[in-house]
Amino acid sequence: MNCPRCGKPMVIDNHRKIPLKMCYDCGYIEGRNVLEAHGALTNFAHSKSLDINEMASFLANGLGLDRERVIDWLGDECPV
Repeated sequence: MNCPRCGKPMVIDNHRKIPLKMCYDCGYIEGRNVLEAHGALTNFAHSKSLDINEMASFLANGLGLDRERVIDWLGDECPV
């Protein structure tokens, strides 16, 4: 199944009580309202809700950057 928000393949997340499909690129979780996830948030508002790892994946995939370099850059500015 592809993510309805960004179109990337979704992965089953077994770290929860109930396994759900999740997109590790944009953070979409199965069962959310697609319109809410797709149209209600701007990219900036969505990025503010992400943790540092999700933000690194979001930026790296969206801009074609190396994820590890993005984590290093975010780590310099963001206390984790």
